[in-house]
Amino acid sequence: MTTYARRLGLFSGTMAVIGGIIGGGIFRTPAVVAERVGSPGLILAAWGTGGAVALIGAFCFAELGQRRPRAGGGYVYLREAWGPLPAFLYGWALLLVIASGAIAAVAVTFADYILALAGLPPGLTLPVAIGAILFLSAVNYVGVKPGAMVQNLFTVLKLAALAALIAAGLAAGLPVTPPDPPPAPSGFGAALVPILFTYGGWQQTNFIAEEMIEPERDLPRALLIGVGVVIGVYLLANLAYLRVLGAAGLAASTAPAADLMRIVLGPSGGTVIAAGIAASTFGFLNLVILVTPRVFQAMAADGVFFPQLARLIRCTAHRRWRSRCRRDGPPCLRCPGTLANWWTTSPLLTGSSSGSPRRAFSYTVRATGDGVSSRLRAHSGSRAIPGRRRCSSRRRSSSWRARSSPTRSTR
Repeated sequence: MTTYARRLGLFSGTMAVIGGIIGGGIFRTPAVVAERVGSPGLILAAWGTGGAVALIGAFCFAELGQRRPRAGGGYVYLREAWGPLPAFLYGWALLLVIASGAIAAVAVTFADYILALAGLPPGLTLPVAIGAILFLSAVNYVGVKPGAMVQNLFTVLKLAALAALIAAGLAAGLPVTPPDPPPAPSGFGAALVPILFTYGGWQQTNFIAEEMIEPERDLPRALLIGVGVVIGVYLLANLAYLRVLGAAGLAASTAPAADLMRIVLGPSGGTVIAAGIAASTFGFLNLVILVTPRVFQAMAADGVFFPQLARLIRCTAHRRWRSRCRRDGPPCLRCPGTLANWWTTSPLLTGSSSGSPRRAFSYTVRATGDGVSSRLRAHSGSRAIPGRRRCSSRRRSSSWRARSSPTRSTR
């Protein structure tokens, strides 16, 4: 039986956690938080509270990953805790809304910044966004190792961009800032909404638990180290924002990271931070394309997704990676990877009515309806497995007798 190849270590797991959290939110969300709570103390307290919530979630998923180190992450946990129906709904929501929407939105954001850096017209946004999705899907088609290498590279780049922002903000001389607005404790809960969104994403690493070398040990460590690093980076970034812009200036800014870099470094600072945001969004896009197909493969293995996507193929066709991927099942047109990514994001990016999400959902539900219903019935009591034929008892008994009966010796 072909299984996932275990090729990811602690460093790759930690980079996946950090890359799944840090996208474009930290470059814009602090302005919304400052607008809702006002004072610097409440701003930092809100970010610290959000970090504590994320750390609690990381502890929970660390224990789940240690107990159930299987590909699929949250889908597997829902299936084993609450049954097949919640897991089925979660998997299809991930396909039609959560992952596909994140891929499309982040790809468009990446394209916007790349075009601004290159001085190209905004009309190329959709072609560049689609090209980024196709390119990263091709990289992850080769196998999990090259996808992880890309992820590690761009996670280091986004951390370097944030380190430059923090250093520029904390090392700069204190500029003249407007007086801080009065604190607004009543807006503390509302401020946590964008903060928790900015801290989200650490749970995605559990999707690839089965591909880590020692998931029982490395996955919990990766989650806790990664979330801890992000909490520190976010708090330092907000300190830098408050030092340069002040609470009032931060609340009034529409792009606090760009404003900070322009104040400290001049016009070149805006270019630097735009390149950092482009790298950050590109790394996040790669992570979603890398980890999400594992959920679809687990669904297909359970009979609630296209059955062809349950197969893990040996990548013997890729000569360059043959020695590394002999047991790996890379996402491809016969596996749950790029097929799901291309199919779900193309209607969202192009906006075509013929490929609307409603039609796509209707088509896929019709295509898998028989398998889903039979699988749900199997969980309810029947032992039948959809897509497989039952051997008749007569055939099983006859084949057993044929194998077990001794052959007569002829003289």
